Amino acid sequence: MNKMLHKKRSIVFFMVPQFTMLPFSAAIDTLRIANRMLGYQAYTWRLTSVDGEKVYSSCGIGVEANTSLADERRNLGGENRPSMVLVCSGIDVEEFNNKSVNAWLRESYNRGVAVGSLCTGAHVLAQAGLLNGKRCAIHWENLPGFSEAFPQAEVYADLYEVDSNLYTCAGGTASLDMMLNLIGQDFGETLVNRVCEQHLTDRVRSPHDRQRLPLRARLGVQNGKVLSIIELMEGNLAEPLSLLEIADGAGLSRRQIERLFRQEMGRSPARYYLEIRLDRARHLLVQSSMPVVEVAVACGFVSASHFSKCYRELYQRSPQQERAERKMTMATARQAIAA
Repeated sequence: MNKMLHKKRSIVFFMVPQFTMLPFSAAIDTLRIANRMLGYQAYTWRLTSVDGEKVYSSCGIGVEANTSLADERRNLGGENRPSMVLVCSGIDVEEFNNKSVNAWLRESYNRGVAVGSLCTGAHVLAQAGLLNGKRCAIHWENLPGFSEAFPQAEVYADLYEVDSNLYTCAGGTASLDMMLNLIGQDFGETLVNRVCEQHLTDRVRSPHDRQRLPLRARLGVQNGKVLSIIELMEGNLAEPLSLLEIADGAGLSRRQIERLFRQEMGRSPARYYLEIRLDRARHLLVQSSMPVVEVAVACGFVSASHFSKCYRELYQRSPQQERAERKMTMATARQAIAA
């Protein structure tokens, strides 16, 4: 411990408009508590935005920046070079694409600075080309659109991932877990346990713990056969399996599967399969700029017209209307923040 006592890290938190406050504040407060337990400023941080101005989070709270992107690019060559850069983002991250930010992130990484993200920030790292062939994590709600937009990234629905000096987490309280992992690397498990006690956290979660509730809890279904079939369906959305293939995989007859789904889910297996494919399509429509025909193909539909027909039947609006309503909602939110 004595050898590690004077170890220090300086961290830049880069704030993307509409960043999520919970993972941002959880990360910073975890570092603050670690400093308090150590008795010195082992972790220092500064907040950065593109222009050095205040950035508004998704909950409407504005946070003042300490530096601008231009400042941080200059800092890379001097004594104020950070140990780590963390991109903080949240909803509508797909709307953010800044070539200067991408260049800064690449330069930081190439100079040996650890680069990471909170919540949906993996999207920004992927735009910068840093996640090609790398393991990463992103919030489960953004995972479908991310995997379609960046097929070269190895994205997982994990709490967080650390790969070659790249740190990504899924957001929410997963930010706390990733910071505890960092503190553990720097100062060992004793300090991690003391920070957890201050946080009233009873355990340090594994990076591979689930982001979402298990299917059993999420769906309120107890039948193991039904759950295994649903997992099979969720793993084959782009190229849907036939009911015969599902039956073979589950070791049941088609009639048994039909009866089980009627009893447990209140609908046929074909109908349930269609609904989860359309749910994925809805995520892609509102979280990506993929053309509707590409969304249809990604969700296992042979034609855009069939996809639109099924979508309208379930959601009472067309895929185009879904996307237009989303854009209108985003514009209204931005106007409210600006006011």
